[in-house]
Amino acid sequence: MATHHVLLIGGHGKIAQLLTPLLLRRSWDVTSIIRKQEQVAAVQKLGDIKESNAGKLNVLVHSVEDIKEESEAKAILDEVTPDYVVWSAGAGGKGGAARTYAVDRDAAICFIRASAATPSIKRFLLVSYLTSRANKPSWWPDSAWDAAVEMNKTVFINYYKAKIAADKELYRVSKERGPEFVGIDLRPGALTDEPAGPVELGKTKRGTGPVSRESVARVADLLLAKEGVKNCWIDLVNGEEDADKAVDRVVAEDVNAAEGEPWY
Repeated sequence: MATHHVLLIGGHGKIAQLLTPLLLRRSWDVTSIIRKQEQVAAVQKLGDIKESNAGKLNVLVHSVEDIKEESEAKAILDEVTPDYVVWSAGAGGKGGAARTYAVDRDAAICFIRASAATPSIKRFLLVSYLTSRANKPSWWPDSAWDAAVEMNKTVFINYYKAKIAADKELYRVSKERGPEFVGIDLRPGALTDEPAGPVELGKTKRGTGPVSRESVARVADLLLAKEGVKNCWIDLVNGEEDADKAVDRVVAEDVNAAEGEPWY
């Protein structure tokens, strides 16, 4: 089994804390970037895995809010030397519009561009959200699209603008660099703290719905490990298909929920 070193950005977040042990149990090493020193102990505990072949967990304290230039992101990549990168950071609605743009758009794009420009980095998984879209998907009902547009123009306006800019950039740079760099845009619905369960993955026909954070972490882990995955958007809500089978199907069928977007 191939081993990898994953840079997990936003390592103290709920999804990242669920994802970390899954990656370590693959015998992969993880460097987890967190924002504050007081978060170190909680994240380090995630590395307390009994399996003898578990990967190593390193914790790096560095606020991604301070990343303003691609060169600053590149410096962190050069220090850590990962071959996979996961972006699971976010302002979380705290600090107003300026902080949302600083983290969810600007810092994310800096890491996306720096990763794509680093030949040793092969995959970048970005956790986005289901309704971060410019155009209505042909497989969504009109009612779901109308509701999404309304939420994006009101409640989520700054978050929407920030996230879709990052989504678009990841798709663009992955397409530009070619098949040796895979941009995976994982796009869950409304997040819950329920246990992981069956999922609907790929092009979610309802255009809405909840999904557990544990399922998001599980699918992210499976996508990172799956051979043959390509530059894609993958939507995710609770459903009726086992996550392992869903990932196998989506990759085998080359499902891409970016279809219909201007940059597709």
